[in-house]
Amino acid sequence: MRRAGVVAVALAAGAALTAAEKAAAPKSAAAPTVSAPSSSPIVPNSTGLEFIDTSFENASPVWYEQATDGTILVHLLYDHERASPNRAAGHIHVLLHGKPGARIKFELRNLDNVWNGVRGSVAREIRTMCISENGRDWRTIAVDNSTGTTVRFEIELPGPRLYLARLEPYRISDLEKLLASIRGHPLVAITPIGKTVQGRELEIVRVGREEAPRRVFLRARAHPWEPGGNWVVQGLVTRLLRGDAAAKQYLERTCYYILPMANKDGVALGRTRFNLLGKDLNREWHLPVDAELVPENHALEQWLEGMIARGRKPHFAIELHNDGGGRLHISRPPIPELPQHLERMALFEKLLRRHTWFSEGPTNSAFRNAGTLGDGWLARWGIDAVVHEFNANVIAGLPDKPMPQGRHWMDYGAQLATVWHEYFGVLGEAK
Repeated sequence: MRRAGVVAVALAAGAALTAAEKAAAPKSAAAPTVSAPSSSPIVPNSTGLEFIDTSFENASPVWYEQATDGTILVHLLYDHERASPNRAAGHIHVLLHGKPGARIKFELRNLDNVWNGVRGSVAREIRTMCISENGRDWRTIAVDNSTGTTVRFEIELPGPRLYLARLEPYRISDLEKLLASIRGHPLVAITPIGKTVQGRELEIVRVGREEAPRRVFLRARAHPWEPGGNWVVQGLVTRLLRGDAAAKQYLERTCYYILPMANKDGVALGRTRFNLLGKDLNREWHLPVDAELVPENHALEQWLEGMIARGRKPHFAIELHNDGGGRLHISRPPIPELPQHLERMALFEKLLRRHTWFSEGPTNSAFRNAGTLGDGWLARWGIDAVVHEFNANVIAGLPDKPMPQGRHWMDYGAQLATVWHEYFGVLGEAK
């Protein structure tokens, strides 16, 4: 096998009979079918690419080959939802090994996802990619998704190795560095609440004083490919702990409870949407959680019910995601208190527009996404809850409309501290 070549595997479907075996066979027996190897030629690697490495944390599982025109065809692998036709691929994070100066064309394939039983290619939502020589300093590049089912782009390798990702990654190791930097702070408590399918520890991070009159809950990374929420959380936590006069005011009024990475298994293994038992962590919140299939949500449900039992129910819950639109997803379950909830969400949106670069607006007046955390927490526990999507392709509310990077979302997280401070200031004293 040539080191610079493209790996090809041929599976023989059968073996030829010996002459003696043919003679002994009954005359009426049909000759066995033997599958011939594919006649498609193996294309020698002439691009300068040596290897696509997926051996590291958060790398996406892929297989690849070279087309006759030299394009490297990268096939993403789907993860599947349990007892459902739904499937998802869209996370991309790999390390390219090759010759410095080589110009290589890529095409991402296997992007035909199934969502709620309906086929639709996620290629239409991918308009940018990120590259980095060291895995820490990233820049964005534009891509061509005009085929509607694939994503194409060309890269020149500046050195022998180059990381490629859909979005600037946020890994478990990044979270561990954040937690290590704040552990022991007098305004911080990090409390284990349970484990993932593979036994990774889940934690609630409290920032602020338990006796503060208002409480906000945030959850990030229910879907592994969506790192924006983690950057937002890091920006918020950093701002709250700055120690200046404004930070002290924020924490005098509000205490924050954060589940920073809900789907750690998926993040570690480079998955796209589901937990390792095929369950979507942002679904079925209208029902009691199945502890065996969704231990991540069961741990959170138990924590929440414990908070409620102690008279510390959150006043606001927000679920952080990435998509290609970037809206505030306000669900409308049939509850008597819905009009008041919608009034408060209108206030929240107004303050987002005032203090952040949020510009995409909310979902329409008929929108409901039953089973999401934003819907289920409102319907089951009466908590003002919302799903906040962050546009994965552009920050439309900034003057230069940049392609998003971690620093943009960290800035947004920092600005959220002001949003909630004013939000609760308008609402007045907690009941």
